[in-house]
Amino acid sequence: MKFTGNVIKYGDNVDTDVIIPARYLNTSDHKELASHCMEDLDTTFVSRVKQGDIITAGNNFGCGSSREHAPIAIKASGISLVIAKSFARIFYRNAINIGLAIVECPEAADNISEGDVVEADLDNGIIRDITTGREFRTEPFPEFIQKIIENGGLMQSVKNGVIK
Repeated sequence: MKFTGNVIKYGDNVDTDVIIPARYLNTSDHKELASHCMEDLDTTFVSRVKQGDIITAGNNFGCGSSREHAPIAIKASGISLVIAKSFARIFYRNAINIGLAIVECPEAADNISEGDVVEADLDNGIIRDITTGREFRTEPFPEFIQKIIENGGLMQSVKNGVIK
């Protein structure tokens, strides 16, 4: 799995309430959720995010509630990958379940800057900051997680017979 995109950077403890504020949880429409993604943290996010962009963040990304709306909003906004120092465990599982690629790599999260162009090869565990030339190592995605993400999430993988 390979991803290339411009980086949008956030700090520690980005919780699900700022990823998608609770006032928008009355919809399950992915486009509607995307239109409000990060608005309580970053009012410019929706206007500047482009398909394929990558979020980098600090510790405990996705803390807060267990709502799947948060990774859905991120994925629907066009973000292809989230690289963080660490993720809240329920957010991590929800992200994989809905097919959002996420990876923990503290060194990359610390050293990649807002606006950098990043290339990530998660089959081999290599994250490359094209802007600076720096390279970071992370654990490659296990094959079963790759299949889930490639198929658009866990339920789609089961429906397609990829996972039984």
